[in-house]
Amino acid sequence: MNQKISKEIKELVIARLEVMPSNMKVSIGSYGTFSKEDLKKHVEEEDAVGKKVIEVQMAFLRAIKEGKLYKQN
Repeated sequence: MNQKISKEIKELVIARLEVMPSNMKVSIGSYGTFSKEDLKKHVEEEDAVGKKVIEVQMAFLRAIKEGKLYKQN
């Protein structure tokens, strides 16, 4: 994910982060543990952590869209 992230995608990811509880922390592999505010800042800066957050959030949304997260009968 080396290209510039679109404004709309960043806004979408930040909106998803906004609904996280304020006291929740997220661990991102070897990068460490981050608060909601930390994650929002990294997404805005489009640094390595921000790009990873965007990648994970977009993969989650694609999985929902494709029905991969729902048990099919």
